[in-house]
Amino acid sequence: MNYSEIFYNDFVNGEGCRIALFVSGCSHACEGCYNKATWNPKAGQPFDIAIESKIFSAMTNHDGLSLSGGDPLHKKNYPHILRLCRTFKAQFPTKDIWLWTGDLFSTIPKELLSCLDVVIDGEYEKDNTPCTKPWRGSNNQKLWRKVVDDVWEAHAKDNY
Repeated sequence: MNYSEIFYNDFVNGEGCRIALFVSGCSHACEGCYNKATWNPKAGQPFDIAIESKIFSAMTNHDGLSLSGGDPLHKKNYPHILRLCRTFKAQFPTKDIWLWTGDLFSTIPKELLSCLDVVIDGEYEKDNTPCTKPWRGSNNQKLWRKVVDDVWEAHAKDNY
């Protein structure tokens, strides 16, 4: 897996102070996407154990991890994202993981959902903007929050 950027003090991609990882690779190719540079899975830099260790070392003073891109669920990213999320939750069980994907929530494997706390799903739709909903790019996207274990709640309202 490659990544395009890491923000170590991010206040935009989720609640609180976060570390945001933008992976490379997206097959959705949404018209109007602001991050086209992340579509190619070969773009960016390799995500390796050293980068993971740097993220985990910095996590002490952060509220959680945000995964975006590209698309973390791109077929070349998925096994790495699953391992990263499992390792993260084992080391930081009280911190949350937010994930953005163009895929629909119903298609995300349960093995990954068990590690996640918030999912923003759905392709970006240029004709469905401007969007006033927090953390979403277009009005069709839903924010899903884990309530408990494998119970999730969808939020489509402007205020969440």
